Amino acid sequence: MSRMQLALNVDDVDQAVEFYSKLFDTAPAKLKPGYANFAIADPPLKLVLLENPGRGGSINHLGVEVETSEQVHAEIERLSSAGLFTDEEMNTTCCFATQDKVWVTGPGEEKWEVYTVLADADRFGDSPKQLAHNDSRQAGPAQNDVTEQITCDSVCCSSDAVAADSSADTRAACC
Repeated sequence: MSRMQLALNVDDVDQAVEFYSKLFDTAPAKLKPGYANFAIADPPLKLVLLENPGRGGSINHLGVEVETSEQVHAEIERLSSAGLFTDEEMNTTCCFATQDKVWVTGPGEEKWEVYTVLADADRFGDSPKQLAHNDSRQAGPAQNDVTEQITCDSVCCSSDAVAADSSADTRAACC
């Protein structure tokens, strides 16, 4: 079974969890500080909530969850053959899960991932590197330094991009 993923930035994760629990008549599958995800059966949807005060209601990224790593690899081949630039991440920890995934960027700079969850994880991500917010229109001077900034061109949740801390800014910029 594949299902669509919608990752939303929310101002207050507790308030959002209360709303989406009622909307979809289900409890979160995973709930961590500043993070929640729902595995909704009908409609088949993985809803991810990332606390990012001031950016609530905006899309963080989109995705398709698949069952196996083989399906991720098949998508890498298909997307590459179609001429799309892919950024592959295998056995990476992101969003409190170890995953295999591939990222592509849509025409409006929207980030899409095709991924499979390999195992649950106790931490948000892999890397200690600080993640700059990917919206440069709101970035401060230090975040505009190309050598320091990690943009969505080097997508969220990569082992090079995710901060190991669990700050709201870091979580919100990633899946």
